[in-house]
Amino acid sequence: MLIRLATYGDIDTLLTIFARAREQMVTDGNPTQWGDGYPNRLQLEQDIHRGVSYVIEQDGKVCATFVFIIGEDPTYDIIENGAWIDNERPYGTIHRIASNRQLTGVFDLVLDWCTAHCKNIRIDTHQDNQRVIHLIEKAGFSRCGIIYTRDHSPRIAYQMIVST
Repeated sequence: MLIRLATYGDIDTLLTIFARAREQMVTDGNPTQWGDGYPNRLQLEQDIHRGVSYVIEQDGKVCATFVFIIGEDPTYDIIENGAWIDNERPYGTIHRIASNRQLTGVFDLVLDWCTAHCKNIRIDTHQDNQRVIHLIEKAGFSRCGIIYTRDHSPRIAYQMIVST
């Protein structure tokens, strides 16, 4: 198992992974979170350019992806119906976890990798994404409130502080 920065050469594979993830979301009753081709090629190129897009390889094949950003996320500046556990220390944010469904335990792999790089982790998801809500809460994240994405759609926001 290898986690590495994504490259431009990974984009077609990532687009396929995200297409499968959107299909699974629809099946699970969450058709709007990543509807209409999100994330698109331009978004993936921007993430790779910024150095925040990662892939998980197994046996030399890309089988999962995620974005991890250490630093402030503007969509987390305002939180409603709650508060962040720690809003003072730097934090890392996990976004867009997706897999080709051939590798199990992707969420745990991503979380282990991210917490090795930052002890203050935030994540959010759509209220209809019951699969991810279950994984987030099972991992020990605390529900902190509601944030809004750039398109003003609400997301349930979580935070975890990892003891050192």
